[in-house]
Amino acid sequence: MAQTFVVALGGNAITRESEEGNIYEQFENTRRSLAGVVHLIGQGHRVIITHGNGPQVGNELIRVENARHLVPPMPLGVIVADLEGGMGYMIEQCLQNKLHDAGIHRDVTTVLTQVMVNPDDPSIKEPTKFVGPFFKKEEVEKLTRERGWIMKEDKGRGYRRVVPSPKPVEIVEKKVIKLLLDAGGVVVAAGGGGIPVYRDERGWLEGVDGVIDKDLASALLGNEVGAETLVILTGVDKVALGFGTPQQKDLDHMTVEEAQRALDAGEFPKGSMGPKIQAAINFLNGGGQKVIITSIENAVSALQGGTGTVITKTE
Repeated sequence: MAQTFVVALGGNAITRESEEGNIYEQFENTRRSLAGVVHLIGQGHRVIITHGNGPQVGNELIRVENARHLVPPMPLGVIVADLEGGMGYMIEQCLQNKLHDAGIHRDVTTVLTQVMVNPDDPSIKEPTKFVGPFFKKEEVEKLTRERGWIMKEDKGRGYRRVVPSPKPVEIVEKKVIKLLLDAGGVVVAAGGGGIPVYRDERGWLEGVDGVIDKDLASALLGNEVGAETLVILTGVDKVALGFGTPQQKDLDHMTVEEAQRALDAGEFPKGSMGPKIQAAINFLNGGGQKVIITSIENAVSALQGGTGTVITKTE
């Protein structure tokens, strides 16, 4: 039976650390990242693709800073929207070409996705998410005074701007995305976690100068469209306990309760696997049936049960 899958691609899958990150490399990396998606579509499943944008946002903010004396700067929310469009174009074109070569006829489209957040989210008052270029210590006071930025030291490498990363609470375009899925389309949505917005006292949508975690947004989107499976593609084949230690234990399966206990015990750092495990827990508690976490290179094998970590509600 056809099911609905949400496949979450990491931004680092498209811009890799060892590369310059030019557009040709990004297209090539995108093509390589879509084997699992093509596999699912070939089996007749409904598919939503989400993606990260961390490296790309950083590059855009560097461009903004370097061009500030020539053109007006763009707010972060608009940069996220621009990247949703640009990266969505890249993903959908690469997928269209792969489907063409496979003889599969499915429409693919990108939906610019606004994601509702709580304007009283604690991260808005105490932002911690690093974005953009590094600055010297002597520049911090001026940047704080003239631009209203909050600046913090990033692990001894320099000072960077920090912005809110509020929790997603609703996908604004969920009905449109569901309609497209029901019509047989493949949808690219919630790119970079989506564009954070809130409703003001008039009921109007207003943007938030922040970023939303891509995996948390993917889990929420999956729940709101009734997806059965969330696939999180990252840099490792399996989730591990004691990662990077002599006691490392790769996991084939976890229940949602086991995942929660390990997360509470500090097994999964906030800057890496933590948000992915939290997204898995949210998705399963919100009505999803299964989460698969694996590497991009082994996506097809994981979907066939050959590798990856599977997280379910029960054994």
